[in-house]
Amino acid sequence: MKYGHLVVTALFFLFAYFQTNDPDPWGWVALYLGVGTVSLLAFLGQPFRWLAIPGLVVIAIWGIQLFPAFLSWLEAGTPSIASEMKTDEPHIELVREFFGLMLCGLVLGGYLVRNRGGTA
Repeated sequence: MKYGHLVVTALFFLFAYFQTNDPDPWGWVALYLGVGTVSLLAFLGQPFRWLAIPGLVVIAIWGIQLFPAFLSWLEAGTPSIASEMKTDEPHIELVREFFGLMLCGLVLGGYLVRNRGGTA
């Protein structure tokens, strides 16, 4: 399992890299780098709560802002979010962002729960 942390680290660092061409990259780059750093710290056996807990707070606040768009998408019958983003379909970007936040939250939460008895 220890090397699984490196896989998570590599994935989130790649996610951060791919966000650099996004119109609003810096929040996402910082978030993905933060999650990748938490997994790297877990691999190294270093404390990471100082980064994971504030990350979850940011995710919660950001997620609250996107949650109405997610609910609207559900009420609309979950239209495809795999198509190209268009100005007349803002749900595509907003729902993708919501799922990205949930992925980050699950990973950070998983690290915290898994290490709740440890010193990390």
